[in-house]
Amino acid sequence: PRQVLVVPVVSACDEYAIEVKNRLHDAGFMVSVDTDPGRTLNKKIRNGQLLQNNFILVVGEKEIANGTVNVRTRDNKVHGEHLVEHVIERFRQLAESRTLEAEQEF
Repeated sequence: PRQVLVVPVVSACDEYAIEVKNRLHDAGFMVSVDTDPGRTLNKKIRNGQLLQNNFILVVGEKEIANGTVNVRTRDNKVHGEHLVEHVIERFRQLAESRTLEAEQEF
């Protein structure tokens, strides 16, 4: 399975989505971004689930304003809005613990 997919709500959020991707990548995580303008938000999220991404980070105008991301897991459980720094720290903790249920423990 893949680790993280960043999904911008609209194309105006692409720049922030790429910034989030770069921050996570610099922290050592495998991250991709779905900036395909031909897909709706729901299709991007569904595609991320089908590709077995453990976490899907949704970013929109609210998240840009707050410097946050909205965290979902591949089983579509929504964990809500978190600061990017908090997400990176939590991912590090999950990686160090080597848990098999990382999505549930987030």
